[in-house]
Amino acid sequence: MSMTTIGVVGAGTMGNGIAQVFAQAGYNVIMADVGQQALDRGLASISNSLSRLVKKGQFNDNEAVATLSRIRGSAQLADLAGCQLVVEAATENASIKEKIFRDLAGIVAPDCILASNTSSISLTTIASWVTQPERVIGMHFMNPVPVMQLVEIIRALQTSDATHAAVHALSLQLGKTPVTVKDGPGFVSNRVLMPMINEAAFVLYENLASAEDIDTVLKLGMNHPIGPLALADLIGLDTCLSIMDILYREFRDSKYRACPLLVQLVAAGHLGRKSGQGFYRY
Repeated sequence: MSMTTIGVVGAGTMGNGIAQVFAQAGYNVIMADVGQQALDRGLASISNSLSRLVKKGQFNDNEAVATLSRIRGSAQLADLAGCQLVVEAATENASIKEKIFRDLAGIVAPDCILASNTSSISLTTIASWVTQPERVIGMHFMNPVPVMQLVEIIRALQTSDATHAAVHALSLQLGKTPVTVKDGPGFVSNRVLMPMINEAAFVLYENLASAEDIDTVLKLGMNHPIGPLALADLIGLDTCLSIMDILYREFRDSKYRACPLLVQLVAAGHLGRKSGQGFYRY
């Protein structure tokens, strides 16, 4: 399939980052969200990101303008009808994603690839929501999308070889490094990462060390570029909690029980960088 137009559902941090990297690679992008305010914020975020690239000398002004011109916002999923690939990047909520995929299946062409940026929800389950489930696949980008090189490609049980080959090749065209994994709770990235973050939260909860000292141990002792608690704030504590809850439910194993401190912070609305406070204040 020749791809010229890519749809992205969701204009938040992940959605606008995904839209940006496709536009940078020369694709026309339609970024859809439920309201104009969300779209305006997403487009402004892309513009700011491109401006930073210009200041760093990675882009010139003309390239930035051309990239931004290839992205169009829309508050209607119906506008994605002509896309050859749609990447869903909505909030990590199965009910919301199910409605999006069922709606998309009635809008796009039968051979349009439907990808999800889900960080933990089963792709096999997602594929079961649509006709032609063989066209469903996971494209798990990392935050911040324009910077991080990995795309974790997740094959549902139903995913066809042709769908996988197309998405693998496309990821390379975006300048990313694709790694293909089987469908399973948390896949590889969050199956490993989230329990580490959760354990760091337990260490803080038990007053074994401060947040700063916990992160310093991981940065200087294990050569991590960012500590687990600072990373959790970057990801969003609500997202971390959602993933831990999915791991706990899917594996039925108490080792995936979310730390009470993580639960409390989310309940208080302290979600990390996006709210101004999480494990740290911003």
